[in-house]
Amino acid sequence: MDETTPPEHLNPLQRFGRDVRQVRLARNLTQKHLAKATGYSDGYVSKVESGTLLPRPSEKFAKGCDTAFGTGELFAGLLKRIEEGDHPSWFVPYANLERKASRILDYSTNVVKGLLQTEGYARAIFQAYFSREESEVIEGKVAARLRRREVFELDPPPFLWTIVHEACLRTVVGGTRVMAEQLEYLLAVTASPHVKLQVMPFSAGAPAASTRPFTVLRFTDSRAVLYTETRVGGRMYDSAQTVDAALDDYDLLRAHALCPEQSAALIKTLFKEYRE
Repeated sequence: MDETTPPEHLNPLQRFGRDVRQVRLARNLTQKHLAKATGYSDGYVSKVESGTLLPRPSEKFAKGCDTAFGTGELFAGLLKRIEEGDHPSWFVPYANLERKASRILDYSTNVVKGLLQTEGYARAIFQAYFSREESEVIEGKVAARLRRREVFELDPPPFLWTIVHEACLRTVVGGTRVMAEQLEYLLAVTASPHVKLQVMPFSAGAPAASTRPFTVLRFTDSRAVLYTETRVGGRMYDSAQTVDAALDDYDLLRAHALCPEQSAALIKTLFKEYRE
């Protein structure tokens, strides 16, 4: 990042990095001092300050800066606003709950769930959907989507059960190379004991339950919410009757989908086709 670049020409991560650097210098601290104070390496601090650390600086780093600089919750707040700024306002409440869920039950009908998308796949989705936006806006949305993967780094992480319709796997998003990378990533994440994936094959015929994508989040205190999304936004429901109906649908979908082993076999077959 060029120090002469006007602030209005910087993206949010670059502005965050510039702010970190300016306060660090005002406190007469070196990058090595800040690295030690936050528990990260000199290289990590350097990337933060240059705005090149992707998908973004960690919450731990931001809080460490506040402690080292004596800035209260300034940098933690800035980081949170960056996170929320790259998501649509209607999606932020769901994103916050997703990080707190103990179980995530998802049914995807057209595209792979955002939580499981690769960088190339997500970029192709956003480029198609926001075709009139500048590349900086697109990259911000891609980074925000990739940051959702941080839920898998929690201790313990949520248990994700996802049912992916075969249409998601055969719709070529971003080209065959992007699809090969996406399917390879799906195979990698399903190796985790915290993830189960089933494919709803075309051969299953008429749908036994919902034909629209939905997600149910469950929490350790026995609460649960249903999340659905349309072109104009997302909506959450927490009434027991609505959530129970969605869970009944999910049980039917699981019963008609391929078992995890058969699902992995189908994904491997399609992956080879995309690689050819």
